[in-house]
Amino acid sequence: MVDPETLTFLADLATNNRKAWMDAHRVERDDAMRNFTGIATTLHDYADRFDPLVAEARIKPKKSYSKFFQEARDRVVPGLYRTDVDVFANAGDPAEDVGYYLHIEPGNCHAGAGIFHPTKAALAKLRARLVDDPQGFAEVVNDTEFKEAFADGIITRKALAALPDGFDIASPAVPYLMMVGLGCRKDIPDTLLLDDDVIDLLIEIFRSARQLVQYFD
Repeated sequence: MVDPETLTFLADLATNNRKAWMDAHRVERDDAMRNFTGIATTLHDYADRFDPLVAEARIKPKKSYSKFFQEARDRVVPGLYRTDVDVFANAGDPAEDVGYYLHIEPGNCHAGAGIFHPTKAALAKLRARLVDDPQGFAEVVNDTEFKEAFADGIITRKALAALPDGFDIASPAVPYLMMVGLGCRKDIPDTLLLDDDVIDLLIEIFRSARQLVQYFD
């Protein structure tokens, strides 16, 4: 599924995160982008096996993965370019709606569901849902299948030091209200992602994560 050259390109980019280097390796960059487009297409082609809403969605594969260039205000990692890529399988917008993803990064590949870089409006919606039904969220994260699939439970890529204003400190959802985006993940060895048969594993992971997506639908 993932071309070996794609992992090589991302590893090289991590040690050469400069415009001059990227300009000199446009062929490799474009090949990687074609690979991401193909992966996005495959995930949506198989979506009827893990989420009918994703299967029914009209998606544009070229817009279903994160881009390399980072605007300063949206910077995820140091440097001008991202050295990892998220390929999405969503019924909506990955910055607005909780959905499924495959994270491709040499030595740190994983898959799951969530929304990790939400817009301001999406974050407000996410928090409102947690406040409205904390018990429903607890049922998701404590579900036996979910816990077995995602040993780390609910994760985030950015956590606040304090609870935002306007929220009840006594709410059982407090730990999640301090997360700027959230989700779940299951690690996948790089070598396994090179095999087209990994789609079966991804489907299994997404099925286990489906209840998290449904909670926020």
